[in-house]
Amino acid sequence: MQSDHTSAVAQYSFGDTLAEQEAQLRTNPLLQRFRTTRQAQAGDPVRPVYHFCNPDGRLNDPNGLCFWQGRWHLFYQAFPPEDPRPHWAHAVSDDLIHWCDLPYAIYPHPEHGCWSGASLVDGDRVIVHYYGHQLGNVSAISRDPLLLNWQKVPGGIPEPKGDELSQPYRVYDPCIWKKDGAYYSLSGGTLPIGPRGLQRRTNFLFRSEDLETWEYLHPFVEDDLFSANGDDGACPYFWPIGDKHMLLYYSHRNGGQYLIGDYDQARDKLIARDYGRFNFGASWPGGIHAPSATPDGKGGLIAIFNVNWGMPSSGWSEEERQVRHFGCWEGQQLMSLPRHLSLSASGDVQIEPTGDIESLRGRHTQIADCTIKGNSETVFDQLAGNAIELNLEVETNGAPLIELDVLRSPDQQEYTRIAFYRDRGVKPLEPGSGAGTPPNSEGTYSLVALDSSHASIQPQARSRPPEIAPVFLTPEENLKMRVFVDKSIVEVFVNNRQCLAVRVYPGRQDSVGVALRAVGRDVRLVALDAWEMKNIYSPTDQ
Repeated sequence: MQSDHTSAVAQYSFGDTLAEQEAQLRTNPLLQRFRTTRQAQAGDPVRPVYHFCNPDGRLNDPNGLCFWQGRWHLFYQAFPPEDPRPHWAHAVSDDLIHWCDLPYAIYPHPEHGCWSGASLVDGDRVIVHYYGHQLGNVSAISRDPLLLNWQKVPGGIPEPKGDELSQPYRVYDPCIWKKDGAYYSLSGGTLPIGPRGLQRRTNFLFRSEDLETWEYLHPFVEDDLFSANGDDGACPYFWPIGDKHMLLYYSHRNGGQYLIGDYDQARDKLIARDYGRFNFGASWPGGIHAPSATPDGKGGLIAIFNVNWGMPSSGWSEEERQVRHFGCWEGQQLMSLPRHLSLSASGDVQIEPTGDIESLRGRHTQIADCTIKGNSETVFDQLAGNAIELNLEVETNGAPLIELDVLRSPDQQEYTRIAFYRDRGVKPLEPGSGAGTPPNSEGTYSLVALDSSHASIQPQARSRPPEIAPVFLTPEENLKMRVFVDKSIVEVFVNNRQCLAVRVYPGRQDSVGVALRAVGRDVRLVALDAWEMKNIYSPTDQ
């Protein structure tokens, strides 16, 4: 007999037209509650103002990012206070930056919980494909303007029987695509194929004609010489990018990653050719977690990630007993800025912020064409802030190290450091090879470090070992960085070829300073632009 897993969260049905739906949403009790909780949380000193945060409960993986009828839809795992099992929460945006809350989209029952998955825009409908706990990988369909009404599809991919080591595949965290009229599902998983039987990232491929009955095919990736032993292929997203295909996934051991390769459609195999990471260390504490990605319609991808907490924040999470029930989450996760991923002419991955970020810019300050003396720190008092964007270009003049400090207290008791080490990495295997390497170039990878070791004096704040990532600059190329500071998160984009992010928790109100240092010799500051950033929520629904 099937257990009744009906959610305790109120569920609503909506009309079929956009006008009907917008009218119903204006008086929806759940959205009214969300507005009330956002207003109550607006004064929290660590709650970001232009990165998406959920209105109540706990946020986890982003799911099913998609573009439907002129709007971007973001789903994510949420754990409502009245029923802290995973539901699919829902937000909508016109520009990938300003998000409006919508009611929960997918509720438990008959599954025990609605865990991670992906979406597929399929003609006149949107399909979501996700892991339903105790059922397997299942689907639901919506056709309405705001994706408010969902009909679950019977059947799915059941969890295999027997002990884990004897199973031919694993079932969790799937993604979905369509080829030649058939649906393909890629499930997260591992196989004991590493030394001493250690698990290694394996994603399992299934095929269906109707979303109800699925046939298991085989492990999907071939020639994966990149994934580490102990990685798992959670939260996969498989999409074309340029003339290649990208498999984004999350490793619970090593964080967000991707494989680039060729999709052999005759054999339904991804032939791995290259690899990259979205964080550079474990994902806890305070690092990048899981991706959600969708095509941009122009050969690239839009990706968004949840970012883990680094300090308990029970004021905007669920009750502590509920947190303990689901594991060690005691703080609040949030979403990264959306990132645009594309391939350069040489086939290297380009990473840059996307969405209408410029609409958030307020008061502007610029410092241009000046010399930064070597071995001394320049503090820019006029650029101070804890919700700002910085756009920096430096002619490095052979200096071995450039340091940019943000969220800096006047006495430097607290600061978050971004350090650029020119030509301190490895040489490319060949000119034009490797992530972010321009074609026919000579030189050595540089390194960029995002260091939160001194970001907070608060004893409960958990500093993260420095993120250290490679980025290739040609010998005459200037250092260019876009830095986004938003209360408790710092994101850094370097020359549109690399990105790092970390959660930080300054304990002092005056930790808002910006400073620049060059080590070894003078450098030329071409320009440093700073903008105060606006809140993405209106005063009525903060």
